[in-house]
Amino acid sequence: MAAENLEILRGLAQAAADSYDGAIDEDGNPVEIGLKREDKNQYKKNVADGFKVRFAHNKAIISYHSEVMLKEVHPRAQFENEIEGVFKDIVKHLKKRYSQITTNSVSLTAEGDADIHVQNLSRQRTFVVAKRVYKIGSIKETNAVNAAENEYSGKSVEDNIKTFMDQFKNPKKAENNKAPANPDTPSA
Repeated sequence: MAAENLEILRGLAQAAADSYDGAIDEDGNPVEIGLKREDKNQYKKNVADGFKVRFAHNKAIISYHSEVMLKEVHPRAQFENEIEGVFKDIVKHLKKRYSQITTNSVSLTAEGDADIHVQNLSRQRTFVVAKRVYKIGSIKETNAVNAAENEYSGKSVEDNIKTFMDQFKNPKKAENNKAPANPDTPSA
């Protein structure tokens, strides 16, 4: 079960890695995801936007960042819908690329709304950073790391520190170490 989960995560990670700016497909054509940087009519300047994918348990966290004009942010509902549309394009591309890599399909189900932050750096430069969490449907249930199973649980902090420091009090010399003890070293 863990090997299957690992293969799913590796496939999604490879699909995201194959989506860098300037990537080309098997036919030599540029990879089109649906980001602003792919707009053919951008003649004024390059647009800095992109995305990354992180994984946590059975979730994929997709982060998107882009430069925007402040006038694009208003009206707010329209801007949020535009960002949601970008996330849909990214997920569609990841699913398509995943199926090309692994010959399997994967489902990504959105959990909640996108977390969108707009940062005004100057009068000319404004950035948007958005994040959305998706549940990976193909991943089998795994046991999350449980703090109750930790060897230090149930002890006080002082006991844990004492246990940690005790291992350094009397370090054992290696069996093949024939060097005499340094007389200038103070004893503990």
